[in-house]
Amino acid sequence: MKKSDFYYDLPEELIAQHPVEPRNASKLMVVNRETGEICHAHFYELKKWLKSGDLLVVNDSRVLPARLYGAKATTGSFVEFLLLHQVGEKQWEIICRPGKKCKPGAKFTFGDGKLTAEILAVKEDGNRIVQFNCEGNFYTALEEIGQMPLPPYIKEKLADKERYQTVYAKERGSAAAPTAGLHFTEEMLADLNNNGIQLAHVTLHVGLGTFRPVKEDDVLKHHMHSEHFMLPEETVNLIHQTKQNGGRVIAVGTTTCRTLESAAQRFGKALQACEGDTDIFIYPGYEFQIIDGLITNFHLPESTLIMLVSAFMGREKTLEAYQTAVNERYRFFSFGDAMFIA
Repeated sequence: MKKSDFYYDLPEELIAQHPVEPRNASKLMVVNRETGEICHAHFYELKKWLKSGDLLVVNDSRVLPARLYGAKATTGSFVEFLLLHQVGEKQWEIICRPGKKCKPGAKFTFGDGKLTAEILAVKEDGNRIVQFNCEGNFYTALEEIGQMPLPPYIKEKLADKERYQTVYAKERGSAAAPTAGLHFTEEMLADLNNNGIQLAHVTLHVGLGTFRPVKEDDVLKHHMHSEHFMLPEETVNLIHQTKQNGGRVIAVGTTTCRTLESAAQRFGKALQACEGDTDIFIYPGYEFQIIDGLITNFHLPESTLIMLVSAFMGREKTLEAYQTAVNERYRFFSFGDAMFIA
C-alpha cells in the first residue's frame, strides 16, 4: 500500500479559508458505503438520513488559543510560541520561533505583561519546556491574549475564535479542532434529539500531529502520533443500548472514530469505559468494531485521515467521492464541507 494510492488533485481555490454562516449551511455529501451512491444536500438536512434510535458520538475537546505572540524581555524582539501540552503547574511543552532566541533562562512577555514565560529546557526534538507566570488563572489569560492555532493551509485571520470550536466543546486540551463537529448548531442538535437521535460524548485532545504528512512511501512504515482520549461510562452505556435496539453508532469525526476503535482494541465489542493514549492507525483492511457511520470533512491528499475514510468506505469509492466533490466545487479541509458515510 503506497502513499500515492491516496492522492487526488485538489485545486487550491477549493481549500476553505473561512467558515460558512450559519454553521450548518455547509454542503453535505451523503455516500452509501455499500453501493457508492452519492446524494448532494446541505448539512441542515442531515436528519433525512438519520432515524430514531441512532446515536451520534461527538468529540467534546475544546481548542486552546495556543498561539502566543510576544517579545523577549531583554531586547523586545519578536517571538512566537505554540503550546503543545501541559507538563506541570503552568509548565508547557511548546514549539517556538525563532528558536535561537529561546535558550534556557530566556524570558518573554505576552499581552503587555499579562503573561510571562521562562525557557526551562530544550528537548532533543527542539521543543521547549516553558514555565509561565501570570496573576490569576492561566487559562483566563490565555483566552484573552492567545490566538487560535489554525492549520497552515488557512491564510485568512479568524474574526471570531468561537468559530474554530464546536458548540459542545468543553474539555480544554486540543491544538486543533475536531472539525467534523463544526457544522452542528445547538438548534440542530435539539431538533435531532426531539426526533429520537441521541448525542454521546468522548474526548480526544487533537495534537498538531494531525497535520503531519505521511513521509514514507510504504504506508505501513508510517508512525502515528499519540493523543490522549477519554471514553466515559455514560457513552459506553448509550452505545450498548443503541446496538441492542438496532440503531446505528455514528462517529462525528475521525477523532471520535479513533477513540471508539481504540477502546475496541482493548475490549472488543464488549466496550468498557477507559482513558489513555492512542496511536491507532486505521487504513484499508482494518475491521471496524464499533462505528456504523461516519460524519467527516474532506481531507488532505495522502493523509492518514483520507486513509481512515478509505478503510471505512473503500479506497476506490473514496477517491470517486472526492473527485465528485472537486467537480461539484465542494469546500475542503477544516472550514470546508462535510460528508456522511453510512
